[in-house]
Amino acid sequence: MPAAKKIIFVVNEAQFLLSHRRALLEEAAAQGMEVLVACAAQSGEEVLTELGFEFQTIPLSRSGFNPLEEMRTYLALRRLYAQQQPDVVHHVTIKPVIYGTTAARRGKVHAVVNAVPGMGFVFTRRGLWSALRRSVVNLLYRVALSHDNMRVIFQNSEDMRGFIDHAIVDRSQAVLIRGSGVDLNDFEPVPEPPEPVVFLLVGRMLQHKGVREFVAAAQQLRERFPDWRFQLVGDIDEGNPSSLGRLELLEWHDAQIIEWLGRRDDVADCLAKCHVVVLPSYREGLPKSLLEASAVGRPMIATSVPGCREVVRPHVNGLLVPARDAEQLAEAMAILGQDAKTRRRYGLAARERAEAVFSIEDVVRHTFLLYRQLLSDLS
Repeated sequence: MPAAKKIIFVVNEAQFLLSHRRALLEEAAAQGMEVLVACAAQSGEEVLTELGFEFQTIPLSRSGFNPLEEMRTYLALRRLYAQQQPDVVHHVTIKPVIYGTTAARRGKVHAVVNAVPGMGFVFTRRGLWSALRRSVVNLLYRVALSHDNMRVIFQNSEDMRGFIDHAIVDRSQAVLIRGSGVDLNDFEPVPEPPEPVVFLLVGRMLQHKGVREFVAAAQQLRERFPDWRFQLVGDIDEGNPSSLGRLELLEWHDAQIIEWLGRRDDVADCLAKCHVVVLPSYREGLPKSLLEASAVGRPMIATSVPGCREVVRPHVNGLLVPARDAEQLAEAMAILGQDAKTRRRYGLAARERAEAVFSIEDVVRHTFLLYRQLLSDLS
């Protein structure tokens, strides 16, 4: 890496950056880069200080579309880049990518890396208003994603192909780096625990993560297999229009349909204590929960949608079912729940794929190759 270069990471929430891309921050600092994080206020930024990273808060709403607020975000990034004079900026998620790339181009920032982690609720919700918002976001992407020295990182090949086919990005600027990676030392393979069978969904409690389908499948299966357990790990997300309510989750928990364990810092231990990991998502970038499940050696049941298909190989390390279909989800869960031999075979294959494709070291290495390419003429 060229010496003494400044990088700014721009993200909606500091908490998300630390949970998904902390290794990038640490590697940048280890290589002598000056690191600054720009994020929304009250998004977990105090932890950045504890870890020794500088941050600056900017007005940034994940879900709002108020034109005045959006302009404030763009102007804040323009001011930030003018003040800090970064050599490279790394934008993560829709708004930082759209507004940050435009600000970087106007501010003559030398290099831009844009991470498109997934299509989000804008691309999964149905209805006329959602379709209109998708059209607007696609138009903004097409207008914004223009910079002479830029790379756009996609987490799955289907999203990348869609952006290229719709002429949103040029093929020469598109790069596939599968997800945020998984630390294979923190998530080690362990044998499955004794039965009764435990099914686990890890993620934010969002409608488009398929939480309701998971609960509906659990209701069906409890009648046939009363000793089976169904667990949800993750918190609500009040800033996301797709978030479920706390009361609804507690009602399911109190009715003993599922066990809602809330936010947990011991996800590896939760995975080790389950038999099958389930993610009935409507769409993903590359789901971190499935990467971690793979590393622990757990078979998976997921929906046949972009992102999930990148991790789950049908009848190799798990099963795929249609999205929004609780009946077929329940049937797949019944199949794996009754077949310990197949679970073990899928689990071994899952760990092998995690080691071959999804290690965090590979993600960091490929990302820093991009930085080197973009900064090569500043050496």
